[in-house]
Amino acid sequence: MGSGAMLVWFVLSGLSVAFISIDIRSTPAHPVLKWAFVILALFTGPLAAIFYVFGCREPLNETHEDYVAVRWRQVLGSTMHCAAGDGIGIIAGAALAAQWRFSALADFSFEYVLGFGFGWAVFQAFAMREMAGGNYLRSLRQTFLPELLSMNLLMTGMVVTRRLLMSQIEGSADPLTVGFWFVLSMALIVGFVLAYPMNWWLVANGLKHGMITVRPVNPSAQHSKMMPDEGPSHGRPRRNHNHQPAAIIGPSIMAKAAMTVLSIVFLTLGIAPTGWLNG
Repeated sequence: MGSGAMLVWFVLSGLSVAFISIDIRSTPAHPVLKWAFVILALFTGPLAAIFYVFGCREPLNETHEDYVAVRWRQVLGSTMHCAAGDGIGIIAGAALAAQWRFSALADFSFEYVLGFGFGWAVFQAFAMREMAGGNYLRSLRQTFLPELLSMNLLMTGMVVTRRLLMSQIEGSADPLTVGFWFVLSMALIVGFVLAYPMNWWLVANGLKHGMITVRPVNPSAQHSKMMPDEGPSHGRPRRNHNHQPAAIIGPSIMAKAAMTVLSIVFLTLGIAPTGWLNG
């Protein structure tokens, strides 16, 4: 692919980042998901803008809760959260490993550790700890398996895509060239697509959140927004979250084990033909 096409891609990516950064301020989504859209736009460009408009942007006032309740939008939010958090670590690891001239195996390991570590410990467990009652350690425990399963599929798509494109695009092994970042952008898109079905299973079984609505309450209206069982001294602004329905029964241990094995098999089969396990 020529440098002109790559330049167009990055111009569109810049415009997408600008659009989302400005427009999303008025969207009543969780702050972490807002950041995830912006981060995703850096690498997936116009696709992130499309995801935002059709998957999260409130079409009419006071409709966000119902709009994002559709399962595919919930899964979109879950996958996007994964791709943004894990993606930062993976991409940072790829740039550093290329600069330091790591071996293929060391490169893969470094990217995996940074991607999973940042996505799990920071972007998922810490940023969303309120969903675990504000307890960070509990949040780490609750999010470990979902993050692992999603990460394995994301990483599979990224590794395979990079190996296929690196031989086709000049300078793709050098982080100081446009080709390197273009390849990583395409890799993240493919990883996102591959991780989407796994996130569908995770959301459907109540193991991951999807799109979340958060509405700040006007302090002057605080009295009318109190929780039913609280007195005046305990009234506080309410936030509306799109949690999974309480009726959802989580998957069995066997189901979790099976999905874990499946994700590892995908990762292994994806990496083996690329030569990343050789030295």
